[in-house]
Amino acid sequence: MENAGEKRSNIAQNEILDAMRKPETYDEAVSGEIRIKETHISWVFLTGKYAYKVKKPVNFGFLDFTTLEKRKFYCEEEIRVNKPLCGDMYIEVVPINKNKGIKIKGEGETIEYAVKMKEFPQEKIMSFMLKKNEVKNEHIVEIARLLAEFHEKAKTGKGVDEYGSLKQVKFNWIQNFDQTREFKNIVFKKEKFDFIENKIMKFMKNNQRLFERRVEEGRVRECHGDVHSGNIFIVDKIYIFDAIEFNKAFKCSDVAAEIAFLAMDLEFHGRNDFSKLFVENYIELSKDEELLQLLEFYKCYRAYVRAKVTSFK
Repeated sequence: MENAGEKRSNIAQNEILDAMRKPETYDEAVSGEIRIKETHISWVFLTGKYAYKVKKPVNFGFLDFTTLEKRKFYCEEEIRVNKPLCGDMYIEVVPINKNKGIKIKGEGETIEYAVKMKEFPQEKIMSFMLKKNEVKNEHIVEIARLLAEFHEKAKTGKGVDEYGSLKQVKFNWIQNFDQTREFKNIVFKKEKFDFIENKIMKFMKNNQRLFERRVEEGRVRECHGDVHSGNIFIVDKIYIFDAIEFNKAFKCSDVAAEIAFLAMDLEFHGRNDFSKLFVENYIELSKDEELLQLLEFYKCYRAYVRAKVTSFK
């Protein structure tokens, strides 16, 4: 049963959502229709020139946005973690205030915060462009360059390395298998499930030194965490957006895992040629030839997580 605090919170959120649909709420002129995109953790309001992301007051265990203070903190974190690969796309955190009415950067009490970003045409998201055969080789080469430079500068060492350790990687895999075991013969055929589990556990057992060496050589970094074609804008320049801000375990990993995610996603879209080009260029720029020894392992991991998420729907 909904308690009084939850009821007040829901009323406040509904007020904010209603207000964000109105042009007069914004601190700049809005002439067209305000469009809304919703995920399980946020609402994004598209005004034609800017996008405003408001975090939902939710707690899923792996993230906690339940208080205004936490939502403000993670809005600020979102700006910070996205600046390296997005530059001027992420603008600022703006307060949503309530006095006689609700207004961004208005008077009165701050009742919510939003991340203000430049809005780009949705048809310029890479996943849409792949379907229309609009992605070019030069785009793939540039993405590889951006990620190689980003990884080179990204944080490593204490507080990061442990997330790429064999212990953590093994924990992640076991958790995946445990969470999907009930879907045998539903989403996963039993034979395929058992085959994947056996192969993965054997690979980790036989390559302990490889995982240790990756940590020692600084290949575990504070990465973007969610690099796939749905999080890449291709406009006058390339923006790799929506980096994970809410959970270090989701973003700190071997760089091989990050590269494998986009490589797997490109193959999912039927572009094995782009996947190969992307990996080759990244390796050439990063001088990380050892990455190839882990590429298929982490492709499998990313594909398995995608299948797991599908299973839960």
